[in-house]
Amino acid sequence: MTHFYEPRLGHGLAHDPFGSIVGPRPIGWISSQSAEGLLNLAPYSFFNAFNYTPPIIGFASLGYKDTVANVEATGEFCWNLATRPLIEQVNACSASVDASVSEFDLAGLTPGASKVVSVPHVLEAPVSFECRRSDVVRLRSASGSDLDTWLVLGEVVGVHIASDLVTDGVYRTADAEPVLRGGGPTDYFAITPENLFHIVRPS
Repeated sequence: MTHFYEPRLGHGLAHDPFGSIVGPRPIGWISSQSAEGLLNLAPYSFFNAFNYTPPIIGFASLGYKDTVANVEATGEFCWNLATRPLIEQVNACSASVDASVSEFDLAGLTPGASKVVSVPHVLEAPVSFECRRSDVVRLRSASGSDLDTWLVLGEVVGVHIASDLVTDGVYRTADAEPVLRGGGPTDYFAITPENLFHIVRPS
């Protein structure tokens, strides 16, 4: 037995399972600034990496929000690693506030000076990527209808990593305690060392 549904007709469950199935997902904790210099910091649950060389990451915004407008205006943004010790601050940044309100202030975080781009990163985050916009794409349905969802892609041009997360030249993913978005309205997951296993790809 399986539960089958066509999304256009509804899923028939208590909560849409799509976000639960495609998960857990990395969190796009994106810092940006307007052309006038107003800072913005917002988490996005649709986020991932898309290319190695050059490294390209991307996030999708449901609605044309301040972050998208800022990236289009300045061509820059930073991604900051959401971790278990910082999850309350990450959550605080999801509040709906006026564009004049900086989520850095709202969450008690420090704007760290970036080295390549002008947008600050989260100083408290153990890892941050400085990015330059490579593309902003308005998504479409299979029928060709424009959606109110915007995919922002950026080339990583600078990387900040806390030195204690690198051992023998290898970045230790679990040591940073990254938090990932799960399904349901409140589900998140933390990556810890006991989750680690090794597998060798076939040659």
